[in-house]
Amino acid sequence: MTADRPTVSVIIPALSEEKNLPGTIRSARAAGADEVIVVDGGSADGTLEVARTMADMALSESPGRAAQMNAGARAASAEILLFLHADTRLPEGSIEAVRDAVRHGGCLGGAFSVRLEISPGATSYRNVMLRLTGRMINFRSRIFSAYTGDQGIFARREVFDAIGGFPGIPLMEDVAFSRSLSRRGKTVLLPVRITTSGRRWESFGPLRTILLMWGLRAAWRLGMSPDRCAGIYAGSRRG
Repeated sequence: MTADRPTVSVIIPALSEEKNLPGTIRSARAAGADEVIVVDGGSADGTLEVARTMADMALSESPGRAAQMNAGARAASAEILLFLHADTRLPEGSIEAVRDAVRHGGCLGGAFSVRLEISPGATSYRNVMLRLTGRMINFRSRIFSAYTGDQGIFARREVFDAIGGFPGIPLMEDVAFSRSLSRRGKTVLLPVRITTSGRRWESFGPLRTILLMWGLRAAWRLGMSPDRCAGIYAGSRRG
C-alpha cells in the first residue's frame, strides 16, 4: 500500500442505467477517483456506450451484481476498491475520506453514510419516510458494522482478494461480504454522506420496502437460501 496516497478504483455495476450513469461517473471523477470502471450486465439501453465514452474501462459481464463487481475488481489496478451503484453519487472529499480511513485509521474497509434522494413530486409522507429510512440505514450500519451496496462499500485490495470477493449469490451478496470484511478486522462507517436514488423505496412504498428487506435479511440469517430470498424479492416487486 502506497504510504502517502493509496490509489482508489471505483467499480460501478450497471444494468440499463443510461440516464443515471453519467452523473455517477462524473461524481467519482470529481471526488478524486484514480480509476473508474463500469461493468455492464447486458443492458438494453445505451449504458455500455456511456461507459465506453466516460469511464477508464468498460466491461461486459453476465447479469448479477456479485459477478459484475468481481469482474471489475479483477480488472482494477488500485490499492483500494470502492463499489458504487450506478444511481449513487459521491460528494467532494469522499475519496480522500476513504484514503484517510485506510491510511491513518488502520481500517480494512467500510462504507459511507447514506442520504436517499427524494423525487421532486414526492408526498410529504414519502419525504419524511425516506429521510427516516436513510437515518435508520446509517444507525444499523453503525451498530452492526453491516453495510449494503447502496452505501458504497470499499475494501483494501488484498483483503478483498483474501475474502474471495463477493459471494456468487443473487441477493445479500453485499451484506455477506461486509460481514466477512468486519470479521477480518476494523471497518468504518464514514460520516461523509453519499446520495443514492430513493426510487426503489418510492415505487414500492417506503414502509413496505423497509419491512420486506428487514424480513428477507432476518430470513437469510436464519438459514433461508439466497435463491429463495431473491425469488421472494422479485415476486414482491412484480406484485
